[in-house]
Amino acid sequence: MLASVRSQARFYFLLLCLAITGVLLANTLIPLAFSARRATSGYRAAKHIPNTDVNPFGANFFLDREVEEWKLRKTLQMAREAGLGWVKQQFPWEQIEPLRKGEFYDERMRQDSWGKYDRIVDLCEEYGLQIIARLDRPPDWTREDDTYKERPPDNFDDYGDYVYTFVDRYRGRIRYIQVWNEPNIFPEWGNRPVDPAEYVDLLRIAYQRAKEADPNVYVLSAPLAITLGQEHPEPGKWISMNEIDFLDAMYRAGAKEYFDILSANAFGLGSPPEEPAQPRVLNFQRVLSLREVMELYGDFDKPIWFDEYGWNASPDSFPEEQLTWKRVSEEDQADFTVRGIDHALSNWPWAGVFNIWYFRQVGNISPDRSDYYFRMVDIDFTPRLVYYAVKGAAQELLAPVGPGFYQEANPAVSHEGDWKAVIEPEASGQAQVVSEAAGSSLTFAFAGEKVDLIARLGPDGGRVGVTLDGRAVDGLPQNGQGQSYIDLFSPVTRWRQRVPLAYQVDDGEHLLELTVLERGNLASEGNVIAVDAFEVASGEQSSFPAGVTAFLGLAMLAVGGLTYREWRVLRRKHG
Repeated sequence: MLASVRSQARFYFLLLCLAITGVLLANTLIPLAFSARRATSGYRAAKHIPNTDVNPFGANFFLDREVEEWKLRKTLQMAREAGLGWVKQQFPWEQIEPLRKGEFYDERMRQDSWGKYDRIVDLCEEYGLQIIARLDRPPDWTREDDTYKERPPDNFDDYGDYVYTFVDRYRGRIRYIQVWNEPNIFPEWGNRPVDPAEYVDLLRIAYQRAKEADPNVYVLSAPLAITLGQEHPEPGKWISMNEIDFLDAMYRAGAKEYFDILSANAFGLGSPPEEPAQPRVLNFQRVLSLREVMELYGDFDKPIWFDEYGWNASPDSFPEEQLTWKRVSEEDQADFTVRGIDHALSNWPWAGVFNIWYFRQVGNISPDRSDYYFRMVDIDFTPRLVYYAVKGAAQELLAPVGPGFYQEANPAVSHEGDWKAVIEPEASGQAQVVSEAAGSSLTFAFAGEKVDLIARLGPDGGRVGVTLDGRAVDGLPQNGQGQSYIDLFSPVTRWRQRVPLAYQVDDGEHLLELTVLERGNLASEGNVIAVDAFEVASGEQSSFPAGVTAFLGLAMLAVGGLTYREWRVLRRKHG
């Protein structure tokens, strides 16, 4: 009887120990789970396709037609105030190299033909706007047949030379160029059938010459006009070719190797942006058919940028035959424009910049033309509804970023001083920004409690000063001047390395600033600061307590085994 009582006592003691061990294990793991959930709540995943983690708001401009500087400045000021980050601007070859090869002189104005365009580039930089340069419109000396000014040159190498000269002149200042415009329709390819393979020849030459001039320039293919096509009198040829078929033919001709970004036109015509794509319907989502062609040929890792995007708001009084782009109300124009961008950014990981057609024209388009009613801003600088809609959407999207992973090109990142954007396949978004110049700075606006830098470490790595909201950062080393800093030196090159910058800060909006310091690590071969990305979390997630968890887990197994054995003993005695 006494043995039975002792056995029961052991059983209940072991049962109590099992319960206590279980509670201790739960108290260890449950807070960790909540910490992890909190740290990743609303987390924005990394965008790994190059040129997609960018300011998506851009527009087409006609700055080369503006005469008065105050109008240039007013246009760019309003663009910046609306949150635009991109100026899509044509640089007509016929105006820059007008009379003969190698001569860049405007005889009519008796001045250097680059002057006007240099001023446009200067002003865009001043207002913090990046340029996408459209390069087309050959001068007359490049062709025997000048019936149509859009016709490509007889010798594609002449165009290649122009591309090289242009990219070299603006190296590091204009980083995106577009090769031609709408080669799938008349008259953009001249008075002859369109020819995808011939366009690929032009694209190949332009790509190779551009990369010769600047390996870090991005080449955009020509946007293709949205069309169902028009057959040419010659069998098997086209006056205008369905853009999906044209792109397929481009890939079959080897285009994949000769562009970095696919340009697409995306007009909504009379439909909302959510209307599904259909084979013989022209609408915003028709771009999905272009994406299918890209993926058919394995081109998964390239983005699509929208060259001409928008809805037309012609008055009700316009006759149907004048409505080339159909029409919607001005209210719908504003609403559809921001809804389309939001839909794309939410559903299409390959979507990049949306260049709205158009920002403002100088008076050459009259109100009796349907294309007058695309404008965001009137000739007299009166903003239209679409301007205010884009401004509101941009303010929301471009606010300090929350928890997530952000590439170096994200609009939350800004630069001062000598920084160079570098295409780098080993970086997280295949690009990074690099500086060796002491005093050059970079800021990152975020809202969260923890931020890490993703960077390249290497034998040439330098030291970079770090401040948070203008103050030194707790937990980082400090130099003799009291500056907190990090050191990116490593004996071997290491890509995509996580470098903690700040943690356990208050969960609000912050401004992180990195400043290149004078060379401080004597072991380093240089002073290179290579910024790849940033990652923000909403809280400091606890490290996993592996030792404690293993001990408690083993204890539970041991106590559980002993409890089970005592239960079996009791069962035999009382069974």
